[in-house]
Amino acid sequence: QVQLVESGGGLVQAGGSLRLSCAASGSIFSINAMGWYRQGPGTQRELVARITSGGSINYADSVKGRFTISRDYAKNTVYLQMNSLKPEDTAVYYCNAALRTTAQPMGNSRYWGQGTQVTVSS
Repeated sequence: QVQLVESGGGLVQAGGSLRLSCAASGSIFSINAMGWYRQGPGTQRELVARITSGGSINYADSVKGRFTISRDYAKNTVYLQMNSLKPEDTAVYYCNAALRTTAQPMGNSRYWGQGTQVTVSS
């Protein structure tokens, strides 16, 4: 069993900041990558930012220069610092991890958090 627990969402005014956290726990052998996705009203889930075990990072064009993803490898935790928030950033943000479990150390599975709501008011 693997769990991803997110925190840090909320309501903020445009121009404000929020920091999301996601901690992975359970029967984890290794984590290949962790990232954040979001799904706004009436939209498909989209990648926001992703960081690999080697430190490679990619961002959605819409958040470049405003959001920063980071990872604490010892704590199996990923963070998303969101600055200069805009109303169009309003969405449910989901943590995602691509990892290997102790039961299947040669496999590769993806897990999702429960989602955290981010609302940016204008």
